[in-house]
Amino acid sequence: MRTFEPPPRSVRRPRTVAVVGAGLTGLTAALLLARDGHRVTVLDRDPAPPPAQAPTPRADAEAAWEEWQRPGVSQFRQPHLMLPRWRHEIERELPELCADLLAHGAVRVNLLHLQPDAATHGWQPGDEQFDTVTARRPVLEAALARLAQSQPGLTVRRGARVTGLVVDHGPGRPRVRGVRTADGRVPADLVVDAAGRRTPLPAWVSGLGGLGGTTPVEERDPCGFVYYSRYFRAHGASPRGHGPVLTHHPSLSVLTLPCDHDVFCVVLVAAANDRALRPLRDPAAWTAVARCAPTSAAWIAAGEPITDVLPLAGLADVRRSYVRDGVPVATGIVAVGDSAAATNPSLGRGAAIGAIHACTLRDTLAAASDDPEELVTAFAEATDLRVSPWVAATTRFDRHRLGELTADVAGAPYLTEDPTWAVTTALLAGAAEDALLARAAARIAGLLAAPPEALADPVVAARLGPYIGGRRYPVAGPTRADLLAAVTGLPRGSGLVG
Repeated sequence: MRTFEPPPRSVRRPRTVAVVGAGLTGLTAALLLARDGHRVTVLDRDPAPPPAQAPTPRADAEAAWEEWQRPGVSQFRQPHLMLPRWRHEIERELPELCADLLAHGAVRVNLLHLQPDAATHGWQPGDEQFDTVTARRPVLEAALARLAQSQPGLTVRRGARVTGLVVDHGPGRPRVRGVRTADGRVPADLVVDAAGRRTPLPAWVSGLGGLGGTTPVEERDPCGFVYYSRYFRAHGASPRGHGPVLTHHPSLSVLTLPCDHDVFCVVLVAAANDRALRPLRDPAAWTAVARCAPTSAAWIAAGEPITDVLPLAGLADVRRSYVRDGVPVATGIVAVGDSAAATNPSLGRGAAIGAIHACTLRDTLAAASDDPEELVTAFAEATDLRVSPWVAATTRFDRHRLGELTADVAGAPYLTEDPTWAVTTALLAGAAEDALLARAAARIAGLLAAPPEALADPVVAARLGPYIGGRRYPVAGPTRADLLAAVTGLPRGSGLVG
């Protein structure tokens, strides 16, 4: 598929690179750069490596889940979804990673065909594009760590807390020459900020203003969502055929995620200001509400819970850049993944966008000259072309869905002048009934095609037309009153809640 073809690369010279952060995107970027001949050091503040190899793949997975402590990653045991685009990128760039994951219990899942045949009309040629590989975050990261450990030219230093930047104090803009740690300096031609959505590096760069630099660009919006997640162990195989990964209802969204071995996760997503649904932290209230929605009800009936409810809140949509108005605020430093753009987790796009960004950095570094300013500006331009459109689309969806949830709580319709939201909601409704629309929606959801590309076919547009302005939510789903009744223990239809 031409969408995933990287540009031609010819590495001009090897560089020394310091990657701050050994998460999914940090390790992916480090592996790609090391395989291109660069000398890469990854620095992570958490001291513990993955647990030693266990006798069986299942024991390996459970040891990673139960024993590995990553206090620097607040979402380490929160659900993660590897979209089909992530699988495309990784199978092309790091094929042995997918093989290792599958050998350790990860599951190859076709996300389109989690829906019932009534929506998909069964398997059709080309549906393999919707395949992905699923596993819990510790299992994913342990596989990346094993691969990094065996990669020539790549060193991972755990327990190496970065405390500042090494800076060239010459004239002009600051030139970052490495990082400082408690154990001393780590020199580098390039520092890659992969420290995540709460990275301290932009603040350190801002502190260089007196040396001729300026403040990095940062745009921050409260995410406005709260996630209530719970993991289950299936009685048999993980459920299939009940609905898409993400479904929407009045004032509630539901995520149903296969993981590794026989583990799956169900997530209830509400607006952070929805006080009536805050009892979802309680397992009994969570279960009562999950039973209201057809998809989550089918999933939780297929297994037994293995965790309490795991809440996640207080996140923000953040976009950062070390280039302002086309000019670097400092050279020798770039940001990838959540350090550059952190988005709402409910669409599951973080890992896929991070992988695209890691490839973008590898390609830019391969083609860049020795001019440090050219490297930073070229990477910013490539990011704007290959990454920023996905981030913008994700953020736009977030804002509309949050507005919709807020309107649902108030019992009012959600009104917007943005015509793209009417198309989005029509596509979600049509995808539940029309096989062509189901595939168009799956291409967009899987990051395989941007909406204009997925909807460019006149036949798709014609099929979509009747759904514009139609019913927003599925008929077979809970109303707001149903959710309130469930969370308070009142019988539905009693008229005592509303």
